[in-house]
Amino acid sequence: MAGRMAGRKRVEIEHIEGRGCVIRGDDIDTDRIIPARFMKVVTFDDMGLHLFEDARKAAKGKHPLDDESFAGAEILVVGRNFGCGSSREHAPQALMRFGFLAFVGESFAEIFAGNCTSLGLVCVALDEAEIEELRGSIELDPSQNIAIDVAAQTVTSRAGVMQGSIPDGTRGQLLEGRWDATAVLLEAGEAIERRADQLSYVRGY
Repeated sequence: MAGRMAGRKRVEIEHIEGRGCVIRGDDIDTDRIIPARFMKVVTFDDMGLHLFEDARKAAKGKHPLDDESFAGAEILVVGRNFGCGSSREHAPQALMRFGFLAFVGESFAEIFAGNCTSLGLVCVALDEAEIEELRGSIELDPSQNIAIDVAAQTVTSRAGVMQGSIPDGTRGQLLEGRWDATAVLLEAGEAIERRADQLSYVRGY
């Protein structure tokens, strides 16, 4: 069985830096992030094309995702309970494929945050006052870089250094590269094969 399992290495996520985009509002659910009618696909490849599809149509070109000043942003700043509603993996997939690598908000729906972690996407919570200060700073100067330090749980912008929070277990997964279950499995390939060789029903006799 030796050599049957090989693959990618763990990727530790310690630092995210990029421009920010602000979407205001609390309790933005997964159906708003990616409407259900766009989920009837075999792969996630084009999911980002329909991110906030209905909200963007309703805004008639004035949605933040259609604002040229936010084009290419990698960090999305949101409100309270972002990603609530249906526990669809398609929501973080759509956000990632649009180009976002991290999210800063007051709070995140638990399953949404877990789905983000499994994709290596970072969710950082800040208190209400600091979120509002960060929003204002980005809206005033969308060209600035926002930096997230996963270990220190900080968000740095022109508004200053803000102390955020990432659950301990999640932070450990990101820093140690354990967020990528496939990489962890493949890394353990030799141990799995040794164990499989000891099992008669795997050996075939």
